[in-house]
Amino acid sequence: MSHPSTDQIQERALAMVAEVFDQHIPFHKLLGLRIDRYDLQGVEVRITMKPELIGNIHQQILHGGVTATVLDVVGGLTAFAGLVASRDDWQEEELKSRLMTLGTIDMRVDYLRPGRGNIFTGTGQVIRSGNKVSVCRMELHNEQGEHIAFGTGTYLTG
Repeated sequence: MSHPSTDQIQERALAMVAEVFDQHIPFHKLLGLRIDRYDLQGVEVRITMKPELIGNIHQQILHGGVTATVLDVVGGLTAFAGLVASRDDWQEEELKSRLMTLGTIDMRVDYLRPGRGNIFTGTGQVIRSGNKVSVCRMELHNEQGEHIAFGTGTYLTG
């Protein structure tokens, strides 16, 4: 009987996390949040503007809470990918267990511009990945590439 390789374990773990975040979290579905890319090199989370996401009816801009949610989702996904990439001897059960404890400890959002646009994409990068806690930086851009907001988040990963 052959055992899965490290790459296979890492890929399966990220695919499992992406499915949970993309398909099984009711709030994400309500917002219309989609994961476009999720691998050890990065994450892209997309949200398409709709009337229910407007926070300022006079300016017709994205609600700041939606912005913060997208950044938080990106941060959690980024932190977990950083954890998965931190070792090459993970067992699948160990990663599933870590996923159960994944959570936000703290997050700061800087709103740089009003949330104007039709499609917003969140990306992230790990600043520091520890055994139990990770720090990530997240960005949100509109389809014109305008930088709408960025965030810094601290996430529990174990």
